[in-house]
Amino acid sequence: MGRPSTTQRNSSSNLFAANISSRMSYAPGSATTPHVQQPMSASQSLQRRSSIWSRPSTSGPMGHQSFFTQAPVPAGVPRDPRPLKDRSFQNTMADELQTYMTQNNFEMEMKHAIGNIKSPTQKDFDHMFQWLYHRIDPAYRFQKNIATEVPPILKQLRYPYEKSITKSQLAAVGGQNSWPTFLGMLHWIMQLAMMLERYERGDFDDACAQAGVDVSGDRIIFRFLAGAYSDFLSISPPEDDEADDREFQLQLKSHIDAMAAEFDRGNQAYAEDLEMLTAEHAALVRQIEEAEKNAPDTAKLDNQHKILREDITKFAEWVPHGEKKSQKLETQNANLRKDIEHWNQELTNSERDIRILQEAVDKQGISIEDIDRMNGERDRLQKGLDAAKLRLEEARRKVAEKETEAGSKLADLEVVVDEYNSLCYRVGLLPSTAANAEEKEYELRLALNNAPAFSSSQLGASQYGDGDRLLADASTGYHPAKVLNLDLRGAIKHQLNSLRIKINRRRNAARDNDEENRRLLDEISEAIDDKRNEVAALEHRVRAAEEEFEKTKEVTSTQKLASDTQIEKMEKELAKMRAGLTESVQLMEQREMNTNIEFEQLTLRANALREGLHTEIERMLNDIIKFKVHIQKSLEDYESFVVDEVEQELGGGDEESMEETLRLDA
Repeated sequence: MGRPSTTQRNSSSNLFAANISSRMSYAPGSATTPHVQQPMSASQSLQRRSSIWSRPSTSGPMGHQSFFTQAPVPAGVPRDPRPLKDRSFQNTMADELQTYMTQNNFEMEMKHAIGNIKSPTQKDFDHMFQWLYHRIDPAYRFQKNIATEVPPILKQLRYPYEKSITKSQLAAVGGQNSWPTFLGMLHWIMQLAMMLERYERGDFDDACAQAGVDVSGDRIIFRFLAGAYSDFLSISPPEDDEADDREFQLQLKSHIDAMAAEFDRGNQAYAEDLEMLTAEHAALVRQIEEAEKNAPDTAKLDNQHKILREDITKFAEWVPHGEKKSQKLETQNANLRKDIEHWNQELTNSERDIRILQEAVDKQGISIEDIDRMNGERDRLQKGLDAAKLRLEEARRKVAEKETEAGSKLADLEVVVDEYNSLCYRVGLLPSTAANAEEKEYELRLALNNAPAFSSSQLGASQYGDGDRLLADASTGYHPAKVLNLDLRGAIKHQLNSLRIKINRRRNAARDNDEENRRLLDEISEAIDDKRNEVAALEHRVRAAEEEFEKTKEVTSTQKLASDTQIEKMEKELAKMRAGLTESVQLMEQREMNTNIEFEQLTLRANALREGLHTEIERMLNDIIKFKVHIQKSLEDYESFVVDEVEQELGGGDEESMEETLRLDA
């Protein structure tokens, strides 16, 4: 389907010159009460019918807005994510652009040949941009300099990166730094034109159908509106508007018939589907009726099923309660059986004891009074024995507490003795042959028995045992001064003070010796620094010799590089030959990736363009309806105006002359 025609014609001349009002404009803001206007000028008549693709005019008070409405201005300059600086990406875009221009007869249409698309001239860029934009808007006419035309066109096309293109760059597009940006812009316009062409061919209808959107009706309506409007623009100016309307109605009828035929063809497929679905529905209804006839009463079955489900629910709720109750009763029965067996055994034992006691009493000849007296005496003796046992247990408890306390004190003393001996080992007092011992005994030991402490009391005997560790004899323990083998407060303390004085003297002597050693170390450090300075001078001479050596080495290596260069050149040629084998595979993979990306982009753009087309169609329908209403209203006003003018010209004439005049005007 082609785009709307842009044929322009002048408006019909006013039959009554300045005395008759012209047609009202159906543009927004002009639908007011008709009033007398001057005849339209040439520029205004040229703007009566123009392309819906043209830009808003800046020369007149009212122009036609472009199909591509102005997009909201984003904040800042967006960054182009495409790798425009990549050579391979540039070559790919250039090849696709050149292929597209070749396939669509660029040279024949523009009468211009592109020398090298990778480094074009300013004229090449102007022709390529004009040709690509005419693929989108064939009716647009370039009237100004290309640097002035390009920015507003890119804004109307909603080019995402139009802010990165300035007029100074448009004046020199062939530069190494600026050409990738313009190549990306031309490639984007080419993709937009290709997408519009594919949309016009209906390549995206299948995708819309898969998404559940039927666009066949929209296409039929759009073809009708586009064809009707194109014919309306192509009508030559007649002598009067009534003939213009009759001619347009005749042409419109053909478009209406064509639209009806297309709708009939589209509805035929829906009718076939409806017939098939109706037949399937009838077959399913028959199957349901047969199943209902052969099946039992569903209401009765539902009622029985409901009752059974309620019974199952009640039984399911009662079963856990019954199981708990059964377990509880079984436990009670088992306990009762055990109690009965126990009491039966007790009863049997009691009866047997009674018989035995009765037989013993009968043999001894003891009376009942004697038995009572013996029982009372036994109770009294038992109470005295219990009181003695309690006093004995209390005494044993107190003795055990004292023994435990004495044992803990002994353990603490042993810990202190061990700590003292370890410290003596650390300061060189143990053994007696140590450096600081001076053949004296400093080891501290406990002068006690080796047996366990309080063995007799622990065994519960009252006699003295030889193994009691804390008892010196049967009745007394050790004296505190005799528990340890050394006199700590006397001789040992005096000896330790003497040792402290000696150690302080040795420490002072060692400190003096350390200061002397430090002074000697400083002198040695100064000597080492002098030697280091001499070494640095020698290293400087060595570096000078190494530099001389490097210069000599460079002279020799230059000759070697000359031979290596030839070898590397051969290796590079070999690498290029190897890379050439995989270049075609990589190119196909890259084209596949570009195709996938293009498909995704076109899918998104198709949705946006479809919405825009629907909006434009609605706007066109509204404009057509407004124009029709305007024409009808203008004709009515014109008819009333003619009647008024005739009445004024005739004045007071008779009715027959007025009717004759009206018949002639009609």
